[in-house]
Amino acid sequence: MANPGGDTGSNGTLHNCKKQRSTSQDEKHTSNKVGKEGQQNGNSHFYAKTPVASFEEPPLHALVTTYMGYGIATLFGHFRDFLRNSGIEKCNAAVEREEQKHFVPLYQDFENFYTRNLYMRIRDNWSRSICSPPGPLFDVMERVSDDCNWSFRFTGKIIKDVINIGSYNFLGLADKYDESMRTVKDILETYGVGIASTRQEMGTLDKHKELEDLLAKFLNVEAAMTFGMGFATNSTNIPVLVGKGCLILSDELNHTSMVLGARLSGATIRTFKHNNMQCLEKLLRDAIIYGQPRTGRAWKKILILVEGVYSMEGSIVNLPEIVALKKKYKAYLYMDEAHSIGSMGPTGRGVREYFGLDPEDIDVFMGTFTKSFGASGGYIAGKKDLVDYLRVNSHSAAYAAPMSPPVAEQIIRILKLLMGLDGTTQGLQRIQQLVQNIKYFRSKLKKMGFIIYGNDVSPVIPVLLYHPCKVAAFSRHMLERKIAVVVVGFPATTLAEARARFCVSAAHTRQMLDTVLEAIDELGDLLALKYSQQRKS
Repeated sequence: MANPGGDTGSNGTLHNCKKQRSTSQDEKHTSNKVGKEGQQNGNSHFYAKTPVASFEEPPLHALVTTYMGYGIATLFGHFRDFLRNSGIEKCNAAVEREEQKHFVPLYQDFENFYTRNLYMRIRDNWSRSICSPPGPLFDVMERVSDDCNWSFRFTGKIIKDVINIGSYNFLGLADKYDESMRTVKDILETYGVGIASTRQEMGTLDKHKELEDLLAKFLNVEAAMTFGMGFATNSTNIPVLVGKGCLILSDELNHTSMVLGARLSGATIRTFKHNNMQCLEKLLRDAIIYGQPRTGRAWKKILILVEGVYSMEGSIVNLPEIVALKKKYKAYLYMDEAHSIGSMGPTGRGVREYFGLDPEDIDVFMGTFTKSFGASGGYIAGKKDLVDYLRVNSHSAAYAAPMSPPVAEQIIRILKLLMGLDGTTQGLQRIQQLVQNIKYFRSKLKKMGFIIYGNDVSPVIPVLLYHPCKVAAFSRHMLERKIAVVVVGFPATTLAEARARFCVSAAHTRQMLDTVLEAIDELGDLLALKYSQQRKS
């Protein structure tokens, strides 16, 4: 994947695949084209077929009442906007200054309708401040609002020992200081915090080199490069790999950072239905047959963008079949393992290890250190030629600050833990404990009668709530029970698929999980959230 050629400054053109998504049929396809992997421990891991992802359809009454709720909220929103414009109700939103009333509007008033009239009513469920490490238990700063959530003030009270079931702390390694972190403290004293330069100038340290060499060994690839920010790893490097005259085939549920990177590249973008191999193959076949629009020339490059574990759905990429398709049609594969690295596979090496595939089957590995590693930043790994090309051409390498030395040391420490280079088996024990916690938590929720998305081995567990009012009520009632959850709604999800997104950690004890499950069960009855028609006895 060398010079993309052409301008990379304009937005790509978006095309949608017409084919409808099947709820599970594409996940059921088997793939025998799975290569044997060479691990440092000498083990290989095979999966005969992709595990089935659950996307159960809700009952009709849930959808009808959800849309009715949005409709009623919209009517009241227009009425309140009328009151604000008439001066009857105070407007707390940003407004244009009187002296600039003839200017082009800086604040798009109508576009902020949803934020102003619905989000503000339930805004207290997001951006809560914590004042402790994000371990299995943390402390939350209590806050109240005197103006219907337009602003908040802290009361000075601390809610102690809240169960954290929302952070991406999959391996439980983001916790308070202990003696195992002494090397991080030593690096802080030796190197300081900041570097005050870029990687291409004077910002590459020996610690960066040590981390990248160890990471390449961990992933079983030729080379790796690290970046200071996970989001920027996607958004600033995808435009370096593809440009005008190239084609990007992107899963419809890809993360915003990948969507932004694709749009910035100037390449043509076509989306395929989530994990739908028929849709992807149709796009690949059409791309080969018809070439570029208007000219019919062959695409300079075709790049498939997928994630290992999808953060909103909890589903796992159908990697064996995607690898088979990319080989069949000579396309490149870019895989974001932000949520799967450290949490998937028998030794935490991600989805590629989980399926037992050869590292060379994926052209570009991408991942972040903000989840399982309890740190920050991201990486891209693969062939040495690819990484060398990025060292010269990456916007992050040229313009962004590199990873802080203590953060690099934290990642090195965790990599050694997972690889057993620290002389212990704690890394493997944490991975095994995570798998047990995931299976236990998911199975209990299913038996209770909730609709849950994703695969049974995914650490991300979305529980569908649907109604926006139930989203707010669920989060508030859980906090009253000293349980912190993440609730998600439009525009992060589709309008009718609001949900609570649980993230299980290896640090969660069985008692903690049972406490959370008991609270969820109570609220499921109180708020009528048990929509599943596949409830197990």
